[in-house]
Amino acid sequence: MQPSTRDCRTTLDALWRLESGRIVATVLRIVRDLSLAEELAQDALVTALEKWSADGIPANPAAWLMTTAKNRAIDALRRQAAFVEIQQQLVHDVVDRTAADVTEAAADDTIDDDVLRLMFTVCHPLLATESRVALVLRLVNGLSVAEIARGYLVAETTIAQRITRAKRTLKAAHVPFELPLAAQRTERMASVLEAVYLIFNEGYAAMEGEQWLRPALCEEALRLARSLASLVSDDVEVFGLAALLELQTSRLAARVDREGQPVLLAQQDRARWDRLLIHRGFAYLEQAFALDLPVGVFCLQAAIAACHARAASWDETDWAEIVALYDALLQAQPTPVVALNRAVAVGMADGPQAGLDIVERLCAEQQLTRYHLLYSVRADLLQRVGRRQEASREFLKAATLTRNASEQTLLQRRATECVAECERTERGLQ
Repeated sequence: MQPSTRDCRTTLDALWRLESGRIVATVLRIVRDLSLAEELAQDALVTALEKWSADGIPANPAAWLMTTAKNRAIDALRRQAAFVEIQQQLVHDVVDRTAADVTEAAADDTIDDDVLRLMFTVCHPLLATESRVALVLRLVNGLSVAEIARGYLVAETTIAQRITRAKRTLKAAHVPFELPLAAQRTERMASVLEAVYLIFNEGYAAMEGEQWLRPALCEEALRLARSLASLVSDDVEVFGLAALLELQTSRLAARVDREGQPVLLAQQDRARWDRLLIHRGFAYLEQAFALDLPVGVFCLQAAIAACHARAASWDETDWAEIVALYDALLQAQPTPVVALNRAVAVGMADGPQAGLDIVERLCAEQQLTRYHLLYSVRADLLQRVGRRQEASREFLKAATLTRNASEQTLLQRRATECVAECERTERGLQ
């Protein structure tokens, strides 16, 4: 029985999220044109949908996609009669490098990773920071313009314009596809780190689809973070990100139940947390703080994750320490999302009403009106102060805003639980 077009599309969507970076990077190495590389990779995707619907999904779909994309790239070179020219240019590039550059490259370029090369290429200082990260998420993570826009809480047209202008700028400047030397990496590293972090987040709590977790994306982001950590010796935030992703990845097995439904942190079986990953996270965090340099947002988030990892249970969590860390994080990154996360911690340390007061101020500011977690956090705090009917409505509102089916089910279930609690309370009073 042949797979349906829908089955093929589902398989391709999942595969594209994981493999798009490698495919685009491989094609880019051949054609040396970012827009063309993306176009040829997308063409391979369309071809796969057509062929797989007719012939069945191949045994190794990732290899099939990669081979098809590379063949498209070679065909494009032949059509442009540019293959010889590119070979000659590669030779000139090597000859023109000074002896010092060759020596430094031999010492620095210890990682043969096309995905990292792609990330550093598109995170060029010619581009604005927001354009760099949007382009990485588009090319490396395979996110749609709509998904990136939702992640940044901005209009789709804004993201589309950023991506188009960024590709045009890189092409006009003839930016080479390479892992830059150490001196050039520093100015691009912050954007690369943010992109890796956002890739991880998409795997840790997917913005849309049926599944809440996409473990393969988390593992890819963790691999990239480890690779970056091996490239540097004195970058606090690189070690901070590696620590954060190790610690967050340690919880993956406990974040869903046997049916794949979300399990919130308070209910997770901590015996299922991966102690080896926690140990690695602590080690990276120690490396970061041992540098005795000012810490940034990733180190602070890693320190918060470490507080959870050290706690034997939800009730034994050092919430006062977490609030203090969120205070520092809010100073370093004064965004409404950080303020919302801090409200959760305050609600645990000082009681739900204290957290609710912060959330009410955020609601009044109206910066997160389309952000479903604003309403789910408010619902949780309302439930804890006994305002269950209001909590139920807020859970349902959050459910209408999320595009993830598993998260929607969780929020609807929590709304139903609030109603059931109200009914039990009313019966007890009669």
